[in-house]
Amino acid sequence: MNALHQYLFDTYRAARLGEPMPPAPGTHDVAVFRAVRDRRRLDRATAGRPARGTVRRTVRRWLTP
Repeated sequence: MNALHQYLFDTYRAARLGEPMPPAPGTHDVAVFRAVRDRRRLDRATAGRPARGTVRRTVRRWLTP
């Protein structure tokens, strides 16, 4: 069963029981990614390491021959 099937079951169950509908799959993905990014920046800043540019620098290092 994938996320869409589970969502359909949950919406059916919520409609039958008169409960609020669950959010659609993928609704909060952007917020989760931002929260993870902010947490990683906080961890790097508290450890005394630079908090910006690490992903670009790593990708550039991987792609540069």
